[in-house]
Amino acid sequence: MRVRIYQPARTAMQSGAARTGTWVLDFAPAASRELDPLMGWTSSDDTQSQVHLRFETREAAEDYAREHGLDYDVLEPHRRRPNIRPRGYGENFATDRRGAWTH
Repeated sequence: MRVRIYQPARTAMQSGAARTGTWVLDFAPAASRELDPLMGWTSSDDTQSQVHLRFETREAAEDYAREHGLDYDVLEPHRRRPNIRPRGYGENFATDRRGAWTH
């Protein structure tokens, strides 16, 4: 069985980097989803596609996959360039400000 190991991206509502350091192991879907004729919902008999295992490190996720005989693909995360200004937000209220206050 094939699994995917990756580090999830931030959500659209998240501005910081909290809770983005974990690694996730996902199982690939074994069967396609079907349309239920009565209710119109999509369903599947594959319960492993719902399993998402979280690990603190990439090595721990890889070790888990090796121990259980799973083939795995590791997707490297895309790192953001740090956006650090020299003095930051406090510069707006500094007493030694050189320019005129624009607000």
